[in-house]
Amino acid sequence: MKIKRVLNNNTCISTNHDGVEILLMGPGIAFGKKQGQEVDMAKVEKTFFLKDQSAMNKFTDLVISVPLPEVDVAERVINYAKIKLGKQLNEIIYVNLTDHLHMAIKRIKDEGISLSNPLKWDIARFYPDEFAVGKKAVEVVKEAFDVDLGDDEAAFIAVHFINAESNDQAEQNLAVGVTTIIKEVEDLVKDYFHTEFDEQSLNYYRFITHLKFFAQRILLGKHYDDDEDADLLKTLQVRYAKPYACTLKIQAFIQTKYHFEINNSELLYLTVHINRLVRNL
Repeated sequence: MKIKRVLNNNTCISTNHDGVEILLMGPGIAFGKKQGQEVDMAKVEKTFFLKDQSAMNKFTDLVISVPLPEVDVAERVINYAKIKLGKQLNEIIYVNLTDHLHMAIKRIKDEGISLSNPLKWDIARFYPDEFAVGKKAVEVVKEAFDVDLGDDEAAFIAVHFINAESNDQAEQNLAVGVTTIIKEVEDLVKDYFHTEFDEQSLNYYRFITHLKFFAQRILLGKHYDDDEDADLLKTLQVRYAKPYACTLKIQAFIQTKYHFEINNSELLYLTVHINRLVRNL
């Protein structure tokens, strides 16, 4: 393969047999090399290609300044996440995670500064699988560089994977807002019923899952398409009087803070989920 562009001593751009640009990485593979010269393939440890051209361009710019071992660690964590989460991840995760790990490692090693994440334990509760990936990233970084990022960074890393689970551009970067709304609504229900919840129960899982999508709709300004549940909602007002009253408090809060009008369908589903959650009180 011939070098098309030298990025640094350890990374260059070449083209494969289909004429597609790929990154070649390995210690010293581009040292003293120029465009048009052959790459010593024995030194190549990794080839890298993303289908998303925008993500590929960003990643190419990023690896100019990121040490190869950090790129390797980020890829290991992403591969672990693909298995752990079992979901398709947007390719921008390669850019976001590599950049995040690089900056976090540099900040702690050079300045001794660890950032606090106020949503750490809420992210851990509402997104346990993604938080587990964050914890794995912290573990891998510790093993590779003897740098302890800690649980706060594990939560920050989890947010990157939560966002990467969506290929819809509008739905990306919502994780912090979604987590905040889930916590706000959960606290409203707890305060109304003066209770705590069994976070291991199926009904709690269903409730939190519903709130994740509910929060996304709020932040994106979307509603359920079907708003013809007025008759059923009237029935639930009587049958589930206290859960419905709690839902009205949620409606008022969301309207005031987020300027989002909860329609009949939203009221109905929230009432049903809250009723399941508190029916044994």
